[in-house]
Amino acid sequence: MKIIVTGSLGNISKPLTKELINKGHSVTVISTSTERQKEIEALGAKAAIGSMENVDFLTETFQGADIVYAMEALNAGVFFDHSINFIEANTQIGRNYKEAFEKSGVKNIIHLSSIGAHMSEANGILISHYNVEKILNELPEDVSIKFMRPVGFYYNLFSFIPVIKSQGVIIQNYGGDQKEPWVSPLDIAAVIAEEIEKPFRGREVRYIASEEISPNEIAQTLGEAIGKPELQWLTVSDEDLLNSMISKGMNPETAKGFVEMNKARGNEVLYVDYNQNKPTLGKVKMKEFAKEFAAAYHQ
Repeated sequence: MKIIVTGSLGNISKPLTKELINKGHSVTVISTSTERQKEIEALGAKAAIGSMENVDFLTETFQGADIVYAMEALNAGVFFDHSINFIEANTQIGRNYKEAFEKSGVKNIIHLSSIGAHMSEANGILISHYNVEKILNELPEDVSIKFMRPVGFYYNLFSFIPVIKSQGVIIQNYGGDQKEPWVSPLDIAAVIAEEIEKPFRGREVRYIASEEISPNEIAQTLGEAIGKPELQWLTVSDEDLLNSMISKGMNPETAKGFVEMNKARGNEVLYVDYNQNKPTLGKVKMKEFAKEFAAAYHQ
C-alpha cells in the first residue's frame, strides 16, 4: 500500500516508517526539514519536504495514498514562543488536514490524537485534540478514521531533568500513589502499524498505553536509574507550578494549559473514558525507559 507518514522522523514516525517499509509498503514521509531528506531516503522511504500550514502541499502529497497517518507536529520550542497560541496552532493544522483530505480524496486516515480528546473542557492543552477530532469527524461518512489516543509519553519526563539537577526533586501540581497510564512511542508505533493492516470501517477510537504507574513509583524508578534512590515527587499548588513555568519563560497561556491538564490527571477526570475502554498494555515499561532517562541525565 501507499502510505503517507507525517511527523518527519520523530519518536513515533521513525520506528513506524521502518516497520512499514519492512512489511513492503511504499512510504512517503512528510518533513519540514530538508536536512531530514537523506535520512528518510536511507530508510527506503520517499521524502516530501513542506509545511503542514500549506494545504496545497498536503493535498499534492496525499494524492493517491491508500492511508495517511496524520499528527500535529509542533516542536516543544513553541511552548516558550509568546507569539504562538499552541492550542490554536494545532487546531489549524487539523483544519488544514481536513481540507487536504477532501481535495485529495483520501479515504483511510489514522490520526494521532490523545488521552483527553473526549473532553470539551477542563483538559488544558489537550483541548486541541478534542478540536481536531471534531474537525475530522466533519469529513464525509465514506472517509474512515482511526483515532489513536495515547496517554502521557515517557519522554515527557525528560523535562524533569533540570529541576532534579537543581533541586533534587520532581515538582508537579499532582502526585501520590494513584496509578496513571504512561506510554512509550515504540508501543504507539507498533499499534499504528497494527491498525494499518486492519480493515478501516467508519470512525474508531483506540487508547494506547504501556504501563500504569504512580508518580511516587516513577520517582523511585527514575531515582534508582540515575543513582538518586532518595528522589521524591513533590506536589505543589496550581499557582506555584504556573508561576514557576512562567518564570522559566513559558508562554503564560500554554503554562495555564499544562497546569489544567495536570489537574485533570490528579483528579482522574482525564481518565474517565480511558478507564471505560482500557487497552492491552504495551511492551515497553518504565524501568526500560529509565535507562534512556539515566543516559540523558548523565550527559
